[in-house]
Amino acid sequence: MMRTIVKREIKNYLKRPLFWIGVLIVILGIYQNLRPYLMIPYISSEKEFVQDNPETVYDADITDGYVPTKEGDRRNLWEETVQKRLISDFNMEQIEAQNVIKEMRKMNIKDACTYLEKKYHYYNAIYSWEDTAYHRGTKKEINSYIKSNLEHKSFSYYFSRKFADFSGLYMAFFATVMLAFLFWQDTRKNTYELLHTKPVSAEKYILGKIIGGYSVCLIVLAILNLIFWTICCVYTKNSGFEVNLLDFLVATGLYILPNMLMIVCVYGLVSLLFKNPIPAVPILILYMVYSNMGSKNAEGMFGYYGRPFAIMVRFPGRFFDVTPPPMAMLNQSFLLLASIGILLLCMQLWKRRRM
Repeated sequence: MMRTIVKREIKNYLKRPLFWIGVLIVILGIYQNLRPYLMIPYISSEKEFVQDNPETVYDADITDGYVPTKEGDRRNLWEETVQKRLISDFNMEQIEAQNVIKEMRKMNIKDACTYLEKKYHYYNAIYSWEDTAYHRGTKKEINSYIKSNLEHKSFSYYFSRKFADFSGLYMAFFATVMLAFLFWQDTRKNTYELLHTKPVSAEKYILGKIIGGYSVCLIVLAILNLIFWTICCVYTKNSGFEVNLLDFLVATGLYILPNMLMIVCVYGLVSLLFKNPIPAVPILILYMVYSNMGSKNAEGMFGYYGRPFAIMVRFPGRFFDVTPPPMAMLNQSFLLLASIGILLLCMQLWKRRRM
């Protein structure tokens, strides 16, 4: 009986035009976001990047021709900027400004900025420091930066995690919309009452519905993996970058599948509680907003660090900076345990309705 329910749900989705329209929108949306990362070849000329971009910026990526500034070079760039500002904005002589810089070389950046604020009322030196984080790379710097990052990990290792980032985001919205149909017919009054008279156990019914909805998500993710692995191979064939399908599958398994299971289980629980799947839509939208919110770390820096029981794992950093958020894997394990708990609760609710 459970196998019959699973097959029925899969067939119902696959024959809906709305389902395939949704899949197409997901593919186009993910491609639009991933396309810049497909254009990261070794460069043969300085002219391949726009040369009138700022020399240094606060935040940029290799896709724009910027590379991280080394610590020593960064300090020199900052000191040059501060010295120019002291001369132009504070009417200092060049020798006096140079003496200020010499005095600050004994200090770290934080203390140096505090020194400038207290003694000269120069309040935005810290922003000048932040603006030196990335600089426009030369041909040698860009190629060296790419090569150093690809020495120990394949190109697809980085790309697949960016793929997991945007696929997880789009799939969460896709699942929130499409899974509303999973319990739609079964929670109609006449159908709902009739189902409770059938000799199907709560375990088989609930597992059949959840596995059916989850299988639909798996089918879409399988399509996405194959499409973007192929696209990645085509775009990088002339660069000699290593591209492995396994990287895509691992990233999907670790960072998307537990989230999809949680979404399906939430739909099941809400549908049984309210005898209607529609209330699950605003709940899941709020859940996604919560999962995608940034926060401050212990140092007070704002960024994406993940949230407990979040149904998204984001990699919002630069292409070669795809370290998972803190406790991401532990959180994914919690999602699996929570999904099992919700499944058991759904079964109990179904049994109580029968009684």
